[in-house]
Amino acid sequence: MISCDTLLSLLEPPALYEFTDEPFWDDEHISAQMLAAHLDPNFEGASRNHTFIDRSVAWIARVAPVAEYQRLVDLGCGPGLYAERLARAGYRVTGVDFSRRSIAHARDAAEQQGLAIDYCCENYLALDLGQQFDVAIMIYCDYGALSAADRRTLLDRARAHLRPGGLLVLDVFSRRAFDAFEEGRIWEDHPHGGFWRPGPYLEMQHRLKYEDVATLEQIVVADCDGASAYHLWNTYFTPEMLSAELAAAGFDTLVFAGDVAGASASSDSQTLAVVAQAHNQA
Repeated sequence: MISCDTLLSLLEPPALYEFTDEPFWDDEHISAQMLAAHLDPNFEGASRNHTFIDRSVAWIARVAPVAEYQRLVDLGCGPGLYAERLARAGYRVTGVDFSRRSIAHARDAAEQQGLAIDYCCENYLALDLGQQFDVAIMIYCDYGALSAADRRTLLDRARAHLRPGGLLVLDVFSRRAFDAFEEGRIWEDHPHGGFWRPGPYLEMQHRLKYEDVATLEQIVVADCDGASAYHLWNTYFTPEMLSAELAAAGFDTLVFAGDVAGASASSDSQTLAVVAQAHNQA
């Protein structure tokens, strides 16, 4: 039996960017739920809806035209929703993701569609593909889910995989989204299973703001086998904050937009999208 003290300890607010050791991307049940969410054309819990993805790919093709930026790497590609569309647009695409289930689906889908996409099941924080690309993308605010140290590692890895003058396209949550985030605790009973477990479980979610820059969705899942905690972080940026991080890693900011489909940036934008260029080497 799970004690009350155990549950309360798992719900103690952690230090900023403290993660747990619980498997997430490769958990047998959770990864299947994530894949289903990605593939739902109207659901935005894992990927954006497919109509938005179409518009997003069109914008990427405008800011990084395939005639000049043919080789593209998709960091955190999931099941290949962007990679497939970009391949059909003429890019030579490499997709990288940590989820074996998503990569397996992406490879099968590419083969069925006759798309020559190279998929790699790797951690992009330790990426070493032995080649350079013309453009790298990281979509759906994945960048802000990383700690400050991991964000710098990601930018260094991206920079190492871009040719001089290559482009990096990514999006993040804005400070407007931080202001709209509501703190609190939510308790839910799942008698027939759900996203986190196939069988009955209790879900406890603690939503917290940190240091006027980040939020945490601290989720504790309890079932008959015990309790597990998951920490889902998000960092929120101003254009100045994001430009500073990019500049420190060797990128010049070229374009800001309100989202990764090219909407105009404004004070009401929930996201920021950026196109940055790797410094030319002497």
